Amino acid sequence: MAEFAYLAIAPSGKEQRGHIAAETIAAARAELDRRRLFVMRIDSETRRAAAPALFSLERKKLSVKELTLFTRQASTLIQVSPIEEALRTIARQSEKPHVRKVIDRVHAGIIEGRRLAEAMGGEPRSFPLLYRAMVSAGESSGSLPLLMERLADLLERQAEMRGRVITAIAYPLILAVFAVLVVAALMIFVVPKVVEQFDTMGQTLPLLTRIVMGLSQFLAHWWWALLLGIAVLAGLGWRALREEPIRYAADRAILNTPMIGRLLRDLHAARMARTLATMVASRLPLMEGLALTAQTVHNRVLKRASDEIVEAIRGGGSLSSALRRAGVFPPLLVYLAASGESAGQLDTMLARAADYLEREFDSFTSVALAMLEPAIIILMGAVVAVIVLSILLPILQLQSLTGA
Repeated sequence: MAEFAYLAIAPSGKEQRGHIAAETIAAARAELDRRRLFVMRIDSETRRAAAPALFSLERKKLSVKELTLFTRQASTLIQVSPIEEALRTIARQSEKPHVRKVIDRVHAGIIEGRRLAEAMGGEPRSFPLLYRAMVSAGESSGSLPLLMERLADLLERQAEMRGRVITAIAYPLILAVFAVLVVAALMIFVVPKVVEQFDTMGQTLPLLTRIVMGLSQFLAHWWWALLLGIAVLAGLGWRALREEPIRYAADRAILNTPMIGRLLRDLHAARMARTLATMVASRLPLMEGLALTAQTVHNRVLKRASDEIVEAIRGGGSLSSALRRAGVFPPLLVYLAASGESAGQLDTMLARAADYLEREFDSFTSVALAMLEPAIIILMGAVVAVIVLSILLPILQLQSLTGA
């Protein structure tokens, strides 16, 4: 018997590495399938001995946009041609060298007789674990073209939501930065030139003028210390967030923040519902899908809630009851999940929940942006008005003294 090294996904959703003895690689794969393991990669020991040097090299990975485009192209081509031919065509079509290299390496794995998910396992930075698990499920069920099409739809919807989030954040951020730069320029370059004219008056300047002059002098002479302090605080904050208790407390505080917390919960719920709808429709076991989805969550509170849902379902509970006990998911998602379970249409109900939550996000961000833009402009106008008033007050004072 030969010895084979494998990388697979356990029913808990975690990666599992090990060795298995079998007559052939097909027999080894069959034995792992019997153990309910999703095989990502399997190699003979002789081949594996030469692999570390190759896979240890740093390779440029596919971006999210490139992975989405590859999935859409693959979902179209494998419906009319073999996988090997589809990958060769996509590689030739790509204009970026690093994309061609990644696809060529996957294509080489197919030529060697590997399954698509196993070949993608050689490029783990380009093809995430959740992605490979769904591809493996499609290969096992014989519905790879359909699953790739669903996976392409999923990635495109996620990219669309990601674009909306970036748009919602970028515009007010740019406006706020511009406002800060304008005020800083006024305080550092304009105010000192104007206010220094009042130094020879021999009169006590108004309180507002003295405060603005003090701030102006501080910014003009100590701006570098201010930037250094901000950098130090940012570094200390980043280091503190690497500690799990501090990160968990910070994530909980974010979720409890008005508006922002609701936005994050809805985004996470929409993403999870969309992913689970795709996986359930593709006949991937729900528990494995939840476990893999939990690994993609960055907020520690939401991640812990997702892990608790996995444990509850593993203990025999339903998805809707586990969502309800977690207490961090929108009631609509819980209700539609319960309706889907009772009607045997869980994937349809989860997809509808994702649609609703995404529409709620769109309307929420539209209203928030409509309110935030004038708020920033009004705040900037108020600051500029205070600066102008601090300059005008000494002038008015001087005129009153001259008139007297």
